[in-house]
Amino acid sequence: MDKILEAVVMSSYPNNVKQGLVRRVIEAAKQPMDSEQCWSMLELSTKLYLTGDTKYKREIGKEVLEVYGHYHPEEFEEFFNVRFLLGLACLLSLLQEGCGPLGKRSHYVLDYIQLGLQFVLESPSANSIFSLLRIEVLRKVCERPSPKQCAKISKLLTQHPQCIPTGKHQVLFCQQLIRCIGQFQCVSEGEEDIMEFLEQVNKVSGLLQRIWRTQTSAILPSLKELFTIISSTEEQEVPSNALASVVQFVPLELMDGVIRNLTNDDSITDVQMMTAIGRMIDWVSWPLGKNIDKWIIALLKGLAAVKKFSILIEVTLSKIEKVFSKLLYPIVREGALSVLQYMLLSFQHSHEAFHLLLPHIPRLVATLKKEDSNSATSSLEQLAELVHCMFFRFSGFPDLYEPVLEAIKALPIPNEDRIKHLLGQNAWTSQKNELACFYPRLASKSETGKIGLINLGNTCYMNSIIQSLFMASDFRHSVLNLTEGNSQPLMTKLQWLFAFLEHSQRPAISPESFLSASWPPWFTPGAQQDCSEYLKYLLDRLHEEEKTGKRIYQKLKESSLMSQAVEHHYLNKTLIEKMFGGKMMTKIRCLKCLNVSSREEAFTDLSLAFPPPDRRMHGSTSVLPVEEIGPQFIEPPENPSQLTGSPWIQRKAPVAGDPAAPPMPVETLGFQEPGEAANPLSGDAVDVDSTKDPLLAFGEQARAAKDSRSVPDLINYFLSPERLTAENKYHCEKCASLQDAEKVAELTEGPHYLILTLLRFSFDPRTMKRKKILDNVSIPVVLKLPVLVAPDETEEVCRRGKDRAAPGSGFMSVMYDLCSVVVHSGISSESGHYYCYSRECTDTVPHGQPRDGVPKPASDKQLDFEIQWYLFNDTRVSFSSFESVSNVTSFFPKDTAYVLFYRQRPGRQSCLLHEALAEAGRLHGEPSLHKDLMEAISKDNILYLQEQEKEARNRAAYISALPKSPLWWRDFDRDKDDDSSSGGCSPAAGGGGSGSFHGLVF
Repeated sequence: MDKILEAVVMSSYPNNVKQGLVRRVIEAAKQPMDSEQCWSMLELSTKLYLTGDTKYKREIGKEVLEVYGHYHPEEFEEFFNVRFLLGLACLLSLLQEGCGPLGKRSHYVLDYIQLGLQFVLESPSANSIFSLLRIEVLRKVCERPSPKQCAKISKLLTQHPQCIPTGKHQVLFCQQLIRCIGQFQCVSEGEEDIMEFLEQVNKVSGLLQRIWRTQTSAILPSLKELFTIISSTEEQEVPSNALASVVQFVPLELMDGVIRNLTNDDSITDVQMMTAIGRMIDWVSWPLGKNIDKWIIALLKGLAAVKKFSILIEVTLSKIEKVFSKLLYPIVREGALSVLQYMLLSFQHSHEAFHLLLPHIPRLVATLKKEDSNSATSSLEQLAELVHCMFFRFSGFPDLYEPVLEAIKALPIPNEDRIKHLLGQNAWTSQKNELACFYPRLASKSETGKIGLINLGNTCYMNSIIQSLFMASDFRHSVLNLTEGNSQPLMTKLQWLFAFLEHSQRPAISPESFLSASWPPWFTPGAQQDCSEYLKYLLDRLHEEEKTGKRIYQKLKESSLMSQAVEHHYLNKTLIEKMFGGKMMTKIRCLKCLNVSSREEAFTDLSLAFPPPDRRMHGSTSVLPVEEIGPQFIEPPENPSQLTGSPWIQRKAPVAGDPAAPPMPVETLGFQEPGEAANPLSGDAVDVDSTKDPLLAFGEQARAAKDSRSVPDLINYFLSPERLTAENKYHCEKCASLQDAEKVAELTEGPHYLILTLLRFSFDPRTMKRKKILDNVSIPVVLKLPVLVAPDETEEVCRRGKDRAAPGSGFMSVMYDLCSVVVHSGISSESGHYYCYSRECTDTVPHGQPRDGVPKPASDKQLDFEIQWYLFNDTRVSFSSFESVSNVTSFFPKDTAYVLFYRQRPGRQSCLLHEALAEAGRLHGEPSLHKDLMEAISKDNILYLQEQEKEARNRAAYISALPKSPLWWRDFDRDKDDDSSSGGCSPAAGGGGSGSFHGLVF
């Protein structure tokens, strides 16, 4: 019969004829026959099954074997048993070499063994067979078979668990099986091949799960082997991401213990740990894994618990873009988003990680909106919440954040309590000083050429003030020109800080020394403080230090061009007075006797309160109606003749040349509403041709909404009369009693640098907390300020024409240019963040230019709003624009202007100081630093270069120790280069369904 079957199979008969003949042979095989015939048929069917060169031959061999196993069990058991026990050498050849009885290679040995086992399970020799197979499968796994062969072994052992190695061999088998998985690679990107590969991996990892369920003692040794594989830094292929399938079957209740043992194991080096966690993060790409994100996050948290911050920082910065790119694929999106959320929310010491994602967020949002699935909608909402948390934590980057804010503007915004909760529960540590040495290490200086300041723990309030003072060029040059040994320790420290900001090669420097010297004693270390309060304290300290005799500013005295009168006027002032000092006259008039008392006092800044809602101005936001501006009485006295000689005047429209005309209003250049009548006092108040002034072109953009405030609004409210009644009655010395009165303030001397503080923080009696006024305030780039002048000066002022004075009014208009804006981001003075916008404001008198007593701007550029602005945000310095300054609150409602710096333009009142400063600049050029300071900067620059070289060497050594990423594993760079209709953010093949594998990870 075996001859007949062989002849039929090998014949060239048509298939239908062959099938008929084979069917007759199989039917005959079901009948009783002698042992010799059975053995012959079993040998032939084994040969067909193992070495048949067609699928047809192998199927016939399988079918005949099954028939003999069913109908001739004794003969089959004897045949199978003999072949395994007596023909051991041949069996070893089958298992180890994959060869059939004729020495030909076969890929079906494991299938053959599995088929035969089902018919000998009850035979006396079954245990001997199982014992042999337990040894052979372990040996086979140690040879690192292919994924297909491993899947067959797993199928065999899953169906016949008696063949699974036992005892110590079982642990070894699990470890070797994990090493096999670590070498699995999918060689094709076709969907069918990928599905087959995933099925093979699941069979192998499923076998591990089966073993671990029955032998939990094998889990920890298996995990140890897994960690050894992924932490290896030797030159080899990167372990397969298929290892993610192993982790998903580890019981979660073991997680804490496993992570604790790993993070506290001193034998594991930082490079090994970094390599391991980096490879685990790559596992988010594995499409069918469960709980992988939980293990990754648990290990990240474990590293934070043992303060392995350098590892966390390096891994986050190197992997976060890759994790973010996986949000494109629905099948891995949930796990990737969980890992991304933790990586971002925990990375709170620096904006670096978040900023890596900024260019990619708008494209991802557009892609998810286009996908329009439940998964995409949920992910969009979670992503928007995450982004708003980052906006809250790392404010001060409006230029970078605007495109992202535009992309997510239609998505829900979390409230502040939710944001604080997320940030609080995910932080690596509550002790911010533990991360002080890990603040951003910038590779090079900002392209602006400016230098940042390191945040020493909520010291942004100081950094923004220091940068604003540094950008006040006249003040900076005066400080840098101070002589050595000036006996003013705080001013000397400021000089050193300014010198390093001017000449250091570092991207950012630490102001630690200056902070400790200028620290207000009532400030709480590590807590957010009020930058205006710090500025007042700093200027007062510097003023008092010089005032006590430790004077340092001698440059003006050296100028031979100064008259003795000018020398006496200015050299009796401290540097702070000369630069920031102004004077104000406060007058109080008793409404009963009309007696007026006056008191003049100095100031270095004006604190501007917000008018109550009923004082909100309508119409122009930049030029107030004359009748509502300046010191005026509220109720006219019964006898108008009593007004003679009084500074108070009645509310009435001004008449040109009228000596009773009111004081001039605060104005801005070029911000008049269309169709509005020109103010008679402001039409030609400055010596600038309004038809040519480039600021006028920006008027429409800079104008605030109708119901918003402007800086002139607040100044005019500050200068408007205040009624003292009821509990606030004034004690009139003439009446010798409390009387109703009016109080007004008048500026009598404008400072060189005008500092304005917008009083945004007020006490809320309901909540017993300080709240912030979030009103948008439009900021003019040029400001006109009314300054009271003595009557005998008015005529000269009018004659000079540079500071416009209303005839007979006693007021002149002083021009100021905006130079810095300190922005507070947040809703409370006790929290939030400070950053500042600044620009260089200077005026020069070119050599040989005719001198008329007033320096002239070097060019029209310095009147232009497009003069280069800079954005200073701690260590980061970037180019910006006045448009960004004007619109920051529109885009980010919690980011509001708080402290403003204006510089006075050259004019009658200030020309002497401007002239002296310009002359000093011509004579001395750039400030000359004293020897010790120059040497200190030079040494630090050399040290910085050495640090850079050392870090570059260490970084190169670390990178060379890391294995290269697998080429077949898709990364973000490849995603973003794809040519797709959604801007290169969609999967390559456009698969949008949750079950699609197109362009996924292989």
